[in-house]
Amino acid sequence: MIVGRLGILVVLASACGGRSDGRTAGRSDGRDSAPALGTTVRPTDRPAVLFLGTSLTAGYGLSDPSLAYPALIQAKLDSAGRSFKVVNAGVSGESSAGALARIDWLLRQNPAAVLVIETGANDGLRGQDPDSVRGRIQQIIDHAARQDPPPRIVLLGMEAMPNLGTNYVRRFRAIYPELARANGAVLVPFLLADVAGVDSLNQDDGVHPTPAGQRILAEHVWKAIELVTRR
Repeated sequence: MIVGRLGILVVLASACGGRSDGRTAGRSDGRDSAPALGTTVRPTDRPAVLFLGTSLTAGYGLSDPSLAYPALIQAKLDSAGRSFKVVNAGVSGESSAGALARIDWLLRQNPAAVLVIETGANDGLRGQDPDSVRGRIQQIIDHAARQDPPPRIVLLGMEAMPNLGTNYVRRFRAIYPELARANGAVLVPFLLADVAGVDSLNQDDGVHPTPAGQRILAEHVWKAIELVTRR
């Protein structure tokens, strides 16, 4: 169990939503986004590490996208001499249904060696049935498996709000380890571990990481990326 989970989850009420200030690509109204993105997804001639995610991945509220954890992962890959190109396909406010709607288009644009899936938190905020959320994430993995060769999967775990009840929280938390076991995916148990609820690591809204918080997210995710990008 992540230490302090239930105490810090109250800060997640809008953790993956967007703003209307235009500082991130994608929707800011919390609805599912269209399959097409903006200029953040570009084809690459290096094997791609594709990040499918929400505002946490998009780098919401940061002054520069290079401060978001996917870009920090790129720097770590470069430093390790690993010839992979990070593609940040984060969209603010997106649910697992929106991620599922985009995955085929994204993989056509950037066939992925590694697919990092960060989705579900917005579903949890809306009280969506955990079995339905699990089913949609499984469909994302199934769609990715059609690629030849299929990508390695890294699954970033999220948490549900405690006010939805202990049964819902338990069922939601189980989504990610169950999917990881069923699909041979590498699991990061909770993306926001050590960041959620820490004022100094979050922006003024209390829910989106600062650059310092993003660096901690990058450390969590790098452990998985380092494993799946070994030659």
